[in-house]
Amino acid sequence: MSDLLRAPAEIKYAEELDWLESVDDNPKPFSWRLSPKMVRLFILGSERSDNLDREITQKWFGDRSFVERSIVTLASDRGLLLIGDPGTGKSWLAELLSTAICRNSTLVVQGTAGTTEDHIKYSWNVSMVIAKGQSRQSMIPSPIMTAMETGAIGRFEELTRSTSDVQDALISILSEKYISVPELDSDNIVFAKPGFSIIATANSRDRGVNDLSSALKRRFNFVRIPVMTNRKSEAEIVRFRTEELLQRHQLELDVPPTLLDVLLQSFADLRASAAAAGSDDEKLESALSTAEQIGVLEDAILHSNFFGERALTAHTLASSLVGSLARREPEDLAILNKYLHGVVEPRSKEEGGSWPEFLEGGRDAIATLS
Repeated sequence: MSDLLRAPAEIKYAEELDWLESVDDNPKPFSWRLSPKMVRLFILGSERSDNLDREITQKWFGDRSFVERSIVTLASDRGLLLIGDPGTGKSWLAELLSTAICRNSTLVVQGTAGTTEDHIKYSWNVSMVIAKGQSRQSMIPSPIMTAMETGAIGRFEELTRSTSDVQDALISILSEKYISVPELDSDNIVFAKPGFSIIATANSRDRGVNDLSSALKRRFNFVRIPVMTNRKSEAEIVRFRTEELLQRHQLELDVPPTLLDVLLQSFADLRASAAAAGSDDEKLESALSTAEQIGVLEDAILHSNFFGERALTAHTLASSLVGSLARREPEDLAILNKYLHGVVEPRSKEEGGSWPEFLEGGRDAIATLS
């Protein structure tokens, strides 16, 4: 793992997965490596009532019903579509589900405006075609086709960012469970093996970009992942993910609880302000997601370790927050400046603590960027 910038979940949690497989005597659908109960346990972590000989860490923080519905969908013949705002953990949940079910989360197609049907089905090795003609050996299978051939889970990230004709190529795959290869005279159909399914993700903010057809919608079960609003759960997510990100820098997570509270409260304030805004011009361009909180905190910790006193301060935290969220100039800077003067300044006078230093750091950062 030390040789990988970011190890996929099946490598990172290999020892834990091996142990779960060794003790799992529950029925398993198709060729699943873990039973549905163990898949849920791997993702949500163990509890005392599970009576296990070891603790299983919680890896995704959210309502267990979302995880259970996702698992049930993948055990059926329908695809799974995880939809929600940016930074709600859709891709991470998809990776964990694929890891627990088939120990391979890397069969991924990334949806963009440039994604073509070849990325979903297959393409050709041109040099082999010229030398020996078209055959199964000269065909380059897509990650989705590989998942079909191996009975694994294929992933399609940001489905609504791909064009309609690309999306429609999934319809026959999800309904018929095979891909035709008309260029070949024989051996020209690739059938899906039991266990194959597709997990797609979609950003709810992309609605209207490339809306899904009704035919494709019918072939997916939708699981909507809401923005995390529980303060305690959000704090756990921020700590968990930041600690993972900083391990590659061999830095220990040292965030004073008071500063974590300042970060969580500032994001809650900005979300409330965005919800009350009358137009998009009065909102930050940022989605103010939990993932962006993690980015702000990681940036502040790294800055403190590399250029500060190796201790996180409210000043550095505020500077990172402004630097991360001010994407449009001067609109976002004006919104953040209004927040500092209208909310943080009165709070710093009333509550004290880390807020006065946070206010100073935010003002200094805005002055530098203005």
